[in-house]
Amino acid sequence: MNKKLWGLLALLLAFMLVLAACSSDGEETTGTDDGTKTEEATPEEGTEEGTEGEAEEPVAEDSDALFPLAIENDGEAISGGTLKVALSKDEPFQGIFSYVLYEDAYDDEIMKYASNSLFETDGDFLLTDEGIASIEVDQDNNKVLVKIREGVKWSDGEPLKIEDLIQPYLIIGHKDYTGVRYDVDFQNIIGAVEYHDGKADTISGLKKIDETTLEMSFNKLSPAIFSGGDGLWTYAEPSHMIKDIPIAELVESDAVRKNPVTLGAFKIDKIVPGESVQLVANEHFWKGKPKLDGVLVKVVPTSSISVALKQGEYDVAISFNASKMEEIKDADNMDVLGRQELYYSYLGFKLGKYDYENNVVVTDIEGSKTGDVKLRQAMGYALDVEQVAEVFYNNLRERANSLIPPVFASFYDASLEGYTYDPDKAAALLDEAGFKDVDGDGIREDKAGKPLEIKFATMAGDDIAEDITQFYLQNWKDVGLNVTLTTGRTIEFNSFYDKVQADDPEIDIFMAAWGTGTNPSPAGLYSKTAEYNFSRYSSDFLEETLTNIDSPKAFDADYRAKEFRAWQEYMVEQAPIIPTMYRYELVPVNKRVKNWSIDYTNESHSNLQDVELVSDTGVKSSK
Repeated sequence: MNKKLWGLLALLLAFMLVLAACSSDGEETTGTDDGTKTEEATPEEGTEEGTEGEAEEPVAEDSDALFPLAIENDGEAISGGTLKVALSKDEPFQGIFSYVLYEDAYDDEIMKYASNSLFETDGDFLLTDEGIASIEVDQDNNKVLVKIREGVKWSDGEPLKIEDLIQPYLIIGHKDYTGVRYDVDFQNIIGAVEYHDGKADTISGLKKIDETTLEMSFNKLSPAIFSGGDGLWTYAEPSHMIKDIPIAELVESDAVRKNPVTLGAFKIDKIVPGESVQLVANEHFWKGKPKLDGVLVKVVPTSSISVALKQGEYDVAISFNASKMEEIKDADNMDVLGRQELYYSYLGFKLGKYDYENNVVVTDIEGSKTGDVKLRQAMGYALDVEQVAEVFYNNLRERANSLIPPVFASFYDASLEGYTYDPDKAAALLDEAGFKDVDGDGIREDKAGKPLEIKFATMAGDDIAEDITQFYLQNWKDVGLNVTLTTGRTIEFNSFYDKVQADDPEIDIFMAAWGTGTNPSPAGLYSKTAEYNFSRYSSDFLEETLTNIDSPKAFDADYRAKEFRAWQEYMVEQAPIIPTMYRYELVPVNKRVKNWSIDYTNESHSNLQDVELVSDTGVKSSK
């Protein structure tokens, strides 16, 4: 490592937030080592974000060059056993076990073992007919038929009904809904707005045809429907458990917090709030009862995760930070799987507020401390992201050039330059914008010659978070900007997102991240109705472009690609948020685990019933 890198080591900062983007279109994706929100594959917002088409190859080939995507383990399996999963996290998890209500990637990670997902996807992240449900799209009439398999049961033995598919729409669209998924995609369902506004008792665009068929009517359809977009919700909710619970009280109900039922391979048996979740095999699972007796998911601090893995205390680690790779690289009791992740971290600028009364972003460029686009651009060019990726993450992260992760090969554009480290360019932009050092102390004043202090919110994280934060603060100081921490310190994950989402006036800029989910459509995160549009930036051009991406004309692949490009270029130019890093997801797996995969085309979470153990206890490392 050169002298420059060693000199930076003491300063470096940690940022990442994730949000996930948390919905069925872009959802909160995945838990993260830096506090990522996530989306789901329907609108979470790309996950919110997660997520979202139609990508071509998920770039598994490049992943293979660094780490394997799966382990089989030829050892003879024992009967049953409990898979022990370490959730790498320094704070308690929220424990909102409902896909219409959860907010972050950590709860999503836990729910994957007890998933209520209706659909499975292929290697291009497109919905298939191999899951609980399938779709038939009538593009000419803007209608979709959702068909469910016969005989599928909830974990309490109750049959899955069409009412359970309708239930999440009735929750999200309700005026008392406390979540974040009532957005432009959801409003695409005919009758959704009227239901939300109290002008109708139900959503007219949802019609039960028979016991296994739901007809949905939309204002328009686009290719996003095949990725779980356009307003299609990809999870069921147990109407027999929750239909009589007032919507405003649902998030704190026992049906969400203590005894949720599931369609997945395992069902929740015992919850220690914020600390652990014990799951047991679901004898009613539609693919057959799992071979394991159960799964234990437990929060493990980042400071002790590596030791615990080498001691064989856990079989799988999730949200594992790449900065910990050095600590386990020589361990001989585990395999480390890896893949490019549906993820990007970003620097966000507060450019307005969210009007929760009318569910719309209100952009206020003139009233924002970072309203000048040249200031935003300069702050992007001032960040030496490449150094952070090399020093702290062993190049298992890379500078992001776009708001589309490279995994979406059909839409990612490698030719975009993005914001490279260029302090001279940053200084020139600040000079042009009128932010100059008036009194000669090395710190720039605002355009009126008055002191300029920019409040920066970032999340507390593992043992490198403070270093990375200080490094970024120094980057900005090097170009003459006085950037200080909101609250005077890094902020705990849950509090951080509460403040960002509430548009706390003490936040001018913030570092966050999205787990995008499998739907590449950006509408769930950046439209004027998206609550996850945390920068609160909107414009006529942005709305028009987002609409075009998910319009009927977008069935023409060339047209959609052109609009995606226009959107990416516009976001780079206006810089309401600046992508900082893409991430390589690492999953350590103990050698007693059999049949574990993180391949997007064949994830273990889709085939949990086949996972087995080859010994009663975890294998310990001899090194």
